[in-house]
Amino acid sequence: MSPRWKPNPDVRTGRHVVHVLHAHLVFVTKCRRGALTDPMLVRCEQIMREVCVGFEVELREFNGEDDHVHLLVHYPPKVALSKLVNSLKGVSARMLRKEFGTHVRKYLWGEHFWSGSYFAGSVGGAPLTVVKQYIEQQNQPV
Repeated sequence: MSPRWKPNPDVRTGRHVVHVLHAHLVFVTKCRRGALTDPMLVRCEQIMREVCVGFEVELREFNGEDDHVHLLVHYPPKVALSKLVNSLKGVSARMLRKEFGTHVRKYLWGEHFWSGSYFAGSVGGAPLTVVKQYIEQQNQPV
């Protein structure tokens, strides 16, 4: 006999929490210089996957162009996105400079690889209008 519903693989559980948290992250190279090559993007994805494992984060998607990368991460509520971002950018910058130093120096100078800023957007779940309507329709006790 099959269950009437199938569990959602995106729903993760912890000791006191049930959650579905996804974020779209975008990192841009310093001054949007087109320093990234295809082999660098492949290596960058490997590095970022390793960093994510350390945070108990799943890197669902990764892609990029010569001057930026996009990540889709599935993360637990105990992870501060800002700390994850700092680690992703810091480790990848060190490793890419170490492994592709000659190429990188043609495009980027100084100690920075990534721009100091980044984009982080929450994704997935119901649209905000649906959540707002759901909350508004709750039956308040009298």
